[in-house]
Amino acid sequence: MLSQTVFFSFAEITDPGLHRAYNTWHQLDHRPENLALDGVRYGERWVRTPSCAATSQVTDARLERTHYVNMYWFREPWRSSFAEWQELAERSYQWGRRPEIEYTERPFMALFRTVEGRAAARVLVGPDALPFRPARAVQFSLHRFETAHSAATHAFLMDGQARRVPELLAVDGVAGVWTFSSISTTLDRSWQPVAGSSTFDPSGSDPGLFRAEIIYIDGAPEETQGRIGTVSDGPGEAGQEIFRSMLLPITPWEWDWFDGT
Repeated sequence: MLSQTVFFSFAEITDPGLHRAYNTWHQLDHRPENLALDGVRYGERWVRTPSCAATSQVTDARLERTHYVNMYWFREPWRSSFAEWQELAERSYQWGRRPEIEYTERPFMALFRTVEGRAAARVLVGPDALPFRPARAVQFSLHRFETAHSAATHAFLMDGQARRVPELLAVDGVAGVWTFSSISTTLDRSWQPVAGSSTFDPSGSDPGLFRAEIIYIDGAPEETQGRIGTVSDGPGEAGQEIFRSMLLPITPWEWDWFDGT
């Protein structure tokens, strides 16, 4: 498996005029420093453009204004890798290289355990190589369960593995799917921020309350999104999907999605 543990962060830029400043910092400073860590297996980030937001389905108001989604895959042992990543965040703050703190909100930060990755047979590469393979877009969805362990939750998970994922892999334009189960998130009922911390500190005690799904798209994004939409989500008694959005890859120095907004 590429990695047993991943980190997600949703970012909102509160000043519309600072998207370029944020991308300059994140892509040319913050991300390279993180990818250089021994404990980071891989990292990726995507933008939720205005056109992506227009076709999104968001039922949790805290996530409505998400502009960017960041992801890091950690090497084992993940706890020491995560601690190394946290230390870099603090060092960056002490270096005076965290300018985004003044204009960035992060409504969702989370550690997830990987469940499974599957690649469509036509793409030839295995699921571990899928995140490294160029994609035109991804569809990111987040499902919140009423209870992490129940008959209804298990029915949802069983349907996802046995029916939903295979059906998604058969959709024209879908290259593969990765699924993840939460360890600790800032939306957990029990999560509390750690005073004085400059990064995410897992403190919740509600593992498994969230299910994340990333669909890798190598077809025309809008057309593929429409075909994905015909695949049902399965039993709904377990909870609800709180976020579903197309996200686009980010090309260095091409940061004009929000100009004029």
